[in-house]
Amino acid sequence: MSERLKLYEEKMEKTMKNLDGELGAIRAGRANPHVLDKITVDYYGTPTSLQQVANIQVPEARMITIAPWEPSMVKPIVKALLVSDLGINPSDDGRVIRLVFPELTEERRKQLVKDVKKKGEGAKVAVRNIRRDGNEMLKKLKKSDEVSEDVVADEEEKLQKITDKFIKKVDEAVEAKTKELLTI
Repeated sequence: MSERLKLYEEKMEKTMKNLDGELGAIRAGRANPHVLDKITVDYYGTPTSLQQVANIQVPEARMITIAPWEPSMVKPIVKALLVSDLGINPSDDGRVIRLVFPELTEERRKQLVKDVKKKGEGAKVAVRNIRRDGNEMLKKLKKSDEVSEDVVADEEEKLQKITDKFIKKVDEAVEAKTKELLTI
């Protein structure tokens, strides 16, 4: 593969990593510590990720415990969890914060599946936009007569194969998350 196409493949890989992160943050009936990845806490005036101020564990299938390194951080962490979009009320004993995840209702599962599919479509659009940028670059090369038409056609075909590979990966990730959400 040419160096020209490497750049576009790397961009598609980043899109895939981003999708994986977004899908990981969607909670299916089980407790998943990745739902806390985007939560930041006010740590002495600085927004800091929750993982940097506390130990996060999953002692049971539907519970996450958060043990702050400093006892004074319990209240700011609880506050950050309440304003987040988790929709779970934290309980604490002054030292450890517990998040108990309720079973998802059928309606909520269907809504989450819709969200997953929407995120998957967004990732596919991003991959196709990267392909479009790559094709535009190849057309400019063809016009400038830097490379032959055969080389450009070959590169376009390779770029399409890379795109197809990532579209398939997106579909597989969405399907896996959908299956996870619908499994009771």
